[in-house]
Amino acid sequence: MYDRLVDARLLRRARPDADLVDAGKTPGGGGSRQRDINARLVSNAAGGKSVVRLKGGDPFVFGRGGEEAGALSEAGVTFEVVPGVTSAIAAPAYAGIPVTHRGLASSATFVTGSESPDKPGSPVDWSALARTRGSVVVMMGWRALRSVIDRLAAEGMPADTPAALVEWGTTPRQRTVVGTLSDVLDRASAEGLGPPVTAIFGQVARLRERLRWFDDRPLFGRRVLVTRSSAQSWELTALLEREGAEVVEVPSIRIEPPDDFGPLDSALDRLDSFHWVVFTSANAVNAMFDRLSGAGRDARALRASRVAAIGRGTARALRESGIAADLVVSKSVSEGLVDEMGRLGVSGLRILLPGAQTRRAALSAGLERLGAEVETVPSYRTVHVEGSQARLPQVLSDGIDVVTFTSASTVRGFIALLDDVGRLAGVEAACIGPITAREASNAGLDVAILAGESTLEGLVEAMRDYYGNRSVAG
Repeated sequence: MYDRLVDARLLRRARPDADLVDAGKTPGGGGSRQRDINARLVSNAAGGKSVVRLKGGDPFVFGRGGEEAGALSEAGVTFEVVPGVTSAIAAPAYAGIPVTHRGLASSATFVTGSESPDKPGSPVDWSALARTRGSVVVMMGWRALRSVIDRLAAEGMPADTPAALVEWGTTPRQRTVVGTLSDVLDRASAEGLGPPVTAIFGQVARLRERLRWFDDRPLFGRRVLVTRSSAQSWELTALLEREGAEVVEVPSIRIEPPDDFGPLDSALDRLDSFHWVVFTSANAVNAMFDRLSGAGRDARALRASRVAAIGRGTARALRESGIAADLVVSKSVSEGLVDEMGRLGVSGLRILLPGAQTRRAALSAGLERLGAEVETVPSYRTVHVEGSQARLPQVLSDGIDVVTFTSASTVRGFIALLDDVGRLAGVEAACIGPITAREASNAGLDVAILAGESTLEGLVEAMRDYYGNRSVAG
């Protein structure tokens, strides 16, 4: 059972057979009533299920966690609490505003703004808050913020007190408006801010200009679509998020075993007869070593062969399997490997080339022109992901700045998901190499970014250079 502000990426870590229940409440709207949530927690647990109550921030800081734990206790249901980081601290921190700072604020007061300060019988001592020399942080207070500001001013807080409003703190949608007690709300309204907003009043708000760190990264505010297979997307996603991007994953391909393992198994039985084994992708490495492992063998099976890898990612996959490649070509194109092996001399040598079931013939043809005897064997195949087709229209409707492609097969898979390439009007494509870029261009996509080095790191670096000096609208 999860709340409205929980990051959707956390939900993807649930077991495939888990029942996901949206228990979120919207400001001023409907949503689940608290007593209904309490009752459902109790009934599910009493029914023998393991229940996770997933909340944003800290469950015991304005999170109704205490009420829910009380209901469980009364029903005799055992539970445990995992403390979180309250948004009262996290949102200001991500905006570059420490809620306490020596010489500026030796205390911080957290106040819920979900009720108007003018409400009779309010338990908050607004007069004391207005006179404090520390920081005042108001959570969940967008609807009542005008009343909060007016009350603080009426109780004596100076009009020029520094203030900041942080919308969607800690997320790629974060926006921050700074000002003073007298004008910050007007500035925020002019910028179109809306809930959820965390408000900070006090001298610490002045520090944002100097301590800002999260929302000035090169890709901050850019929404990036990743089309790699689900099993491989994590690495590119991590690199993009480190640069501030908001990543949406819609895998266009899935890696599957080949239709027939016979040719690969036959080659593995004859590994000692090959002078070179050439890997063109991490997929090829993983597929071949999975097959070796299934037969009770390991990296020692390649003892008689030299090993070549196209790209640093492929070389890294080999190292993880216990092999240091004898030759690594940085550019992820077949022509680069042919040139390098031509310099080494491969005439008369036998070369094993495991890889995708459907692939370009350029590499094998180039090596054969050098006089090598090449045996190509399928070790995996790529298939389209049908489940992504239903999700893609909503993702595009929500808006995408750039779509990334890490292979020609991801381009083909993505095009197969689209009902109309025209839906990508205004969306730029970022490609890992020239072959991928050519495939994307031929499909009618606007290829604006091409990696200088055909690696994931090179792709992200090219995107960082391209977007680094461009402002994000809004």
